[in-house]
Amino acid sequence: MHKTRLALLIMLAGTLAACGESSTLQISDGTGPSPKLPEPNKTLIPTVNIAPAIGWPEGVKPTAAPGLQVSAFAEGLDHPRWLYVLPNGDVLVAETNAPPKPDDSKGVRGWVMEKVMSRAGAGVPSPNRITLLRDADHDGVAETRTVFLENLNSPFGMTLVGNDLYVADSDKLLRFPYQPGETAINQAGTKVVDLPGGPLNHHWTKNVVASKDGNQLYVSVGSNSNVGENGLEAEQGRAAIWEVDRASGQHRLFASGLRNPNGMAWEPQSGKLWTAVNERDEIGSDLVPDYITSVKDGAFYGWPFSYYGQHVDERVTPQNPDLVAKAIAPDYAVGPHTASLGLTFADGSKLPAAYSNGAFIGQHGSWNRKPHSGYKVIFVPFEGGQPKGQPLDVLTGFLDKDEKAMGRPVGVVIDRQGDLLVADDVGNKVWRVSAAR
Repeated sequence: MHKTRLALLIMLAGTLAACGESSTLQISDGTGPSPKLPEPNKTLIPTVNIAPAIGWPEGVKPTAAPGLQVSAFAEGLDHPRWLYVLPNGDVLVAETNAPPKPDDSKGVRGWVMEKVMSRAGAGVPSPNRITLLRDADHDGVAETRTVFLENLNSPFGMTLVGNDLYVADSDKLLRFPYQPGETAINQAGTKVVDLPGGPLNHHWTKNVVASKDGNQLYVSVGSNSNVGENGLEAEQGRAAIWEVDRASGQHRLFASGLRNPNGMAWEPQSGKLWTAVNERDEIGSDLVPDYITSVKDGAFYGWPFSYYGQHVDERVTPQNPDLVAKAIAPDYAVGPHTASLGLTFADGSKLPAAYSNGAFIGQHGSWNRKPHSGYKVIFVPFEGGQPKGQPLDVLTGFLDKDEKAMGRPVGVVIDRQGDLLVADDVGNKVWRVSAAR
């Protein structure tokens, strides 16, 4: 089929999909410990409702919640997605995007999704580097910027154990020697373990956090499809969190059935590992809510066979009722199609008391929901190590009056000053959220 004709059909299909299917529930209905889960609404053409990426006009910034203020910590970055704070206060930012994955864009569906992601701001080449930002005078603006690591392969997660810096590339976990205060690492990295990658690498982002004693590393690996449509053999080792022995590189699946886990962090009261997970698409604007959950050793969370516990997804073949019977429901929904990626707890925060105990979530924003969802940073209050109550908006205003994306939040982290830093990969900035003065 000629591409011009195909493009016209796709545009028409997107229009029909957006007109023919839309949400009947509020985002709040798909939020909390017991979200509403309507019947699936699988249409011939999935809803495609993209917020085109335009960047921030001069002088415009997100809207901070009452009692908070927001300013630019760093500007002029190249697709910043993930953040890590070193012990001396330096901030590492992964400037990154998808690696080449030619098999992921094969066929009409793959080509359509490639165009969808490009319009949403995810089509730029990957800079493949980690940049160091330093705010030596503590005025809330990074005055020093250096290339810390380069020539990587779509890096994402970072964590430091002693003098070993670990970086999760899109296909391997690497270890680099680090000396406190240095602004660049020029030595080659050592491979700790291969991670699922290759020409089909659908959810390419890999994150890494270390156990409290530093002996184990936990690596998130997203699925290779929406609901297994590329064959279950393509999902080996994926849709999971790995536990990697730091000394030997030996690994095992710590938890599975997690469609696309990204943010990971240790809840300070319980000491449990939590993750933010993107759930499946294309069964309606109200399904399925993304979620945050504690991660139980050996647990199965349903993907691809079921969602939110044991709600069977009839699209998956072959079915696996025995595995569905073992699926456990996550702890807390954060809204359908919000693309909740970033996760950090308020430990060390100097924000107002309302934000002192809980989790900050960076919601990258929807493409498969009408109206849009996400495109903001929220805070989920905790009590006794568990979510308690409805989320609070922290940063909003990422969409303009025409529903175009001036920015899209991704990674979130508490810096040494106790402020919240937010990576914005469309706005090419890192935002700093602090208590209003």
